[in-house]
Amino acid sequence: MINIYHDKLTVAMSTEWEVTTMIIIKSAYRTVFAAIMLVVSSGFFMGSVSASTPDNVLVVGQIAEPKSLDPATVTAVNDFRILMNIYDGLVRYKDGALEVEPALAESWDISADGKTYTFKLRSGVKFQDGTNVDADAVKFNFDRMLDDKHPFHNTGPFPLSFFFSAIEKVEAVNSSTVRFTLNAPYAPFLSNLAYPTGLIASPAAIKKYGKDFGRNPVGTGAFKFDTWKSNEAVIVSRNEGHWEGKAGTEAVIFRPITDGNTRVAEMLSGGIDMMVEVPPTSLAKFSGNNFAVAEQAGPHVWFLILNAKEGPFANKLVRQAANYAINKKAIVEDVLEGTAAIAAGPTPPAFAWAYNDALEPYPYDPAKAKALLKEAGVSNAKLTFYVTQGGSGMLDPVAMGTAIQADLAAVGFDVEIKTFEWNAFLGEVNPGLEGKADMAEMAWMTNDPDTLPYLALRTAAWPDKGGFNSGYYSNPKVDELLEAARSSTDQAERARLYKEMQTVVQEDAPWVFVANWKQNAVTSSKVQNFSLQPSFLLLLKDVQKK
Repeated sequence: MINIYHDKLTVAMSTEWEVTTMIIIKSAYRTVFAAIMLVVSSGFFMGSVSASTPDNVLVVGQIAEPKSLDPATVTAVNDFRILMNIYDGLVRYKDGALEVEPALAESWDISADGKTYTFKLRSGVKFQDGTNVDADAVKFNFDRMLDDKHPFHNTGPFPLSFFFSAIEKVEAVNSSTVRFTLNAPYAPFLSNLAYPTGLIASPAAIKKYGKDFGRNPVGTGAFKFDTWKSNEAVIVSRNEGHWEGKAGTEAVIFRPITDGNTRVAEMLSGGIDMMVEVPPTSLAKFSGNNFAVAEQAGPHVWFLILNAKEGPFANKLVRQAANYAINKKAIVEDVLEGTAAIAAGPTPPAFAWAYNDALEPYPYDPAKAKALLKEAGVSNAKLTFYVTQGGSGMLDPVAMGTAIQADLAAVGFDVEIKTFEWNAFLGEVNPGLEGKADMAEMAWMTNDPDTLPYLALRTAAWPDKGGFNSGYYSNPKVDELLEAARSSTDQAERARLYKEMQTVVQEDAPWVFVANWKQNAVTSSKVQNFSLQPSFLLLLKDVQKK
């Protein structure tokens, strides 16, 4: 993607901007955005030496151009960061947590068998086009995704609709009550509703724009869509009638700046007020009083899949040896420069309610690793290690792979690295490692503690069964715990089951547990009331700019 913001501005242009800013703030609503668009179109934000963004307007440096602003059709966190400010869902994640709380639904009931969810909607809530948020609107949204005979199903595709595959039917009981009937108990259902795929869009707008709805979004969120200038900016303005009160700024400008170093330069020069995903090597540049760095561990795990079906890693002792052999502290501090935390198991600590904090990460202990290999009768084991050149959440995979290779070699493994482009890598790993490799890098970001282990650690999730258990790990106890956890509607019981699962999995060591990524963002000193969320989403309603 071409970044158009490279040229430097003159001091005279910066002075002109200051005058323009004063005019913007004193202008009426429409004039504000006309002025903003004029500035955007003229290329003001092109790395100015001393730029100043408009007062009461937040300018956010994103990592890419959004694909769409239709929440049912996208999968990228980059897009979600915008969507969460335009739309609301029936429920949402609590501030600073991944637990669910009411949003458009003020309350809900779950049947004793865990198969029926009945939601009571807030009264008086309207979409940004003035139409009512009622049970029919909610039903429309889910039927559009799930019913291939729905008249607006052709506005898809809907790649994450499998989040709601347990839904058997959706009923509008009355205008303020909507009922979901599931085909089986499914505890992650509420968490999936809080995910951006569960955001509620205006049926009237979908009917009006059809397949172009993604360029003309209408929700109920704190901000409403104003303008999308391709490859330059998405502008959203304050929704004066939001059910939870007015946002802290008049508008937000989301700018796509694909190159990390360019985002850093823009942040330092004042061309943007906030940037996400700061390169680790650049964090030190924002240590002064003019900036604030925010970090938050999210629901992310970076790990090594070990082939437990054949070869050296079919022996649990050898898998444990690999976990002891790798210096994860050095990887986190030196390779990732402190932008991650050492992982203790398959569940990220971001799932605080389900995380087993009694577990400690495998310590770096080469002597222990050598002793386990001797006990297993393994020496000079040859390993084929699949490494990707890059990919979603992969955290500098080549450098990490090289460091891991050296650590394993130090305790007696002979490791051959084979490197692949991301999509080619997935084409090799996802069908399973049998007959090809002994280990492979992998990373997952999830919204519920069920998702990763259910898709990647169950016996029934082996690749030939349609899952992502590419290392062929199998433990009947883990299978039992996961099935029980996803069918329970008691969160305390789910937590107990997941914590027990983590204990078993850590002992079995089907993976090398390496790191949990700490997302980061930088804001200028003018930005207040901002915090990162463990969901990796940006919530900007309460942010102010002084």
